[in-house]
Amino acid sequence: MAEQLRLMAVHAHPDDESSKGAATMARYVAEGVRVMVATCTGGERGSVLNPKMDRPDVLENITTIRRAEMDKAREILGVEQSWLGFVDSGLPEGDPLPPLPEGCFGLQDPETAAIPLIKLIREFRPHVMTTYDENGGYPHPDHIMCHNVSVVAFDKAGDPEAYPELGEPWQPRKLYYNSGWTRARMLALHEGMLAAGLESPYGEWLEKWNDREDRGDKITTRVECGEYFEVRDDALRAHATQVDPDGFWFKIPLELQQKVWPTEDFELARSLVDSPVPESDLFAGIRESVEAH
Repeated sequence: MAEQLRLMAVHAHPDDESSKGAATMARYVAEGVRVMVATCTGGERGSVLNPKMDRPDVLENITTIRRAEMDKAREILGVEQSWLGFVDSGLPEGDPLPPLPEGCFGLQDPETAAIPLIKLIREFRPHVMTTYDENGGYPHPDHIMCHNVSVVAFDKAGDPEAYPELGEPWQPRKLYYNSGWTRARMLALHEGMLAAGLESPYGEWLEKWNDREDRGDKITTRVECGEYFEVRDDALRAHATQVDPDGFWFKIPLELQQKVWPTEDFELARSLVDSPVPESDLFAGIRESVEAH
């Protein structure tokens, strides 16, 4: 029997797995790939972003509720999931920014904080890992630390001299960064909405785009997954404290998204196999050798 392909997606908070690369994960699950989501923090300091859930009873039980939301999203996506056990840093606001809370994820030493992820990598043995770029996708301290920890773990998991007590070494073959919003993607959806005679929610964002970093030129890999956008959205709605079902994220009709931009996009950051870019598969350069075993 051929060895099963395995993908690990490392995320900062519960809900990040459903807003970044979720349709890709759902596609690979449907194809028989084992997918593990590693969640760095419990999301304890996340704001309640759904007005319908902004209630005292929710705020008092936010840690338990966010775990239950993650369980629901995990079932919808069909993935496995593991908590790395760190405490949410919250998103600091103000000028100057206040210090981060003592003991939070954003203040950890990346070398030390990588230990539970190294252990999980050696247990799950992923062929491919995904995480955020060095800016965290956006500058949340937990997202930046998630990047730092993922890079350390990618390097150390395969080193037999590093943490031998954590299990047999395992070296993932490829490391990708999730690509968030690029100007090209937003413009395509914006123009698609206008062409369909609909109001676009992106006009103001596009006008201010010059203030944002655009990594569109760094994309190496586009995974066709439009047919799984509905699964992605269902998983995102499962995080009811974080996502308003009547809000911004659901303004673009699924059919239009599938027509205009049917891929989720990634940057190939590290590869230990021969995988010429551009790619259409995170397992390019791996699939043949693994499935032949």
